[in-house]
Amino acid sequence: MKAVRKRRLILIGLVLAAVVVAVGLSLFALQRNVTYMFSPTEVDAGKAPTGNTFRLGGIVKEGSVKHIQDTLKVDFVVTDRFHQMPVVYKGILPDLFREGQSVVATGHVRDGTFVATQVLAKHDETYMPPEVAKAIKKAEKAGRAHAEARDKAVEAAGKAVSKAGGANAGAR
Repeated sequence: MKAVRKRRLILIGLVLAAVVVAVGLSLFALQRNVTYMFSPTEVDAGKAPTGNTFRLGGIVKEGSVKHIQDTLKVDFVVTDRFHQMPVVYKGILPDLFREGQSVVATGHVRDGTFVATQVLAKHDETYMPPEVAKAIKKAEKAGRAHAEARDKAVEAAGKAVSKAGGANAGAR
């Protein structure tokens, strides 16, 4: 191999190694800054990262908003209509924040309560963030599957009881 060709291959190898290192560091940095969104059902199921920041999406439960007098602290409950998560936020809420409306809060869970550092409200009455709509549909499916399994178990138990009752009546 000629010296010029050898230097060229070494140079290409070094450039490729530098690109791989740069891409790896970029992905590592981006991964640390990404915050994923979870519904109250997913948080309740333990899918949300413990101790890390994430986004909680859902609907503000009617009658749950409590403003602490003479402070900026607000307590409210976010629900996906199947599970609920109490939220504490200290700051100025968006103008569109209302009970029964979609909300996305960024923060972390502490002692079973979501401590929000940022709260975002939907921007018109027909809009629902895609992540919130998807989370609600997922929770709905999980709720329906749970209800169907419960109904089947009740039906099977009912059949077992009626069989046992029929057998006892014949023995008399």
